[in-house]
Amino acid sequence: MESNNSQKQNNKIDEDVQKEILRRIKEAEAEHGVKILYAIESGSRAWGFESPNSDFDVRFIYAHPKDWYLAVNLEGKRDVIEYPIVDEIDINGWDIRKALKLFWKSNPAIVEWLQSPIVYVDDNHFAAKARDLITSVYSNAKGIYHYRSMAKTNYRGYLKNDMVPLKKYFYVLRPLLAIKWIEKYNEPAPIVFDQLRKLVADDNLLDAEISNLLERKRVSLEKEVAPAIPLLNKFIESELERLESYGEKSNERTVGFDALNELFLEVLQSN
Repeated sequence: MESNNSQKQNNKIDEDVQKEILRRIKEAEAEHGVKILYAIESGSRAWGFESPNSDFDVRFIYAHPKDWYLAVNLEGKRDVIEYPIVDEIDINGWDIRKALKLFWKSNPAIVEWLQSPIVYVDDNHFAAKARDLITSVYSNAKGIYHYRSMAKTNYRGYLKNDMVPLKKYFYVLRPLLAIKWIEKYNEPAPIVFDQLRKLVADDNLLDAEISNLLERKRVSLEKEVAPAIPLLNKFIESELERLESYGEKSNERTVGFDALNELFLEVLQSN
């Protein structure tokens, strides 16, 4: 069940934690009678700015046997698997049909999961085929609207006080830099923060402030607060103002549901 290169990709995750995550994934398969196609780390550990006590945000895509989907009441069947957080491990997943429907809508979660650098399980089929479709399914306009909303909400809600939660800077900087990536490359943004920050590397003062903030974040607890950082706030306010008048362009998608249906059927036939 484990991908061939998962050990290399997961070198940031403690080996005992990896083993426990894989054990829980196998338990989920047995309990629900499903096959886990793809399981990854989401959230701050995948983004590259976790705190020492950050949760492990494990997300997965699964499939039932083919006959499960041949039902009059299919729409009424549960299409998520969720577990309570235990020992800082937060694990839950989506049925493949739900995942592909949300993928079609450019749901940011599934698009980011497909790009996670930390992979626990990979059947070497589903995720690879889905990634091949990203640029033809993903709406850049929807991506920009999502990231703008995320940045605006977190900035206004947490970073306009004298004392602010350090981690919230990254919940604003990451989406703003993701927008810059989409604008520059006309493609979904990567989720690793170090890749995104290269877009502002020529601004030495801003880059240095981000480096300082990363160092502080990596040794600080999740809820630690500190004085606001004027230089970062100035950059954030400037970007939010620039994006305020952003207007949605026509839908860029070039692939219809046929490609997603084909992937869905391929997975079910091999399950």
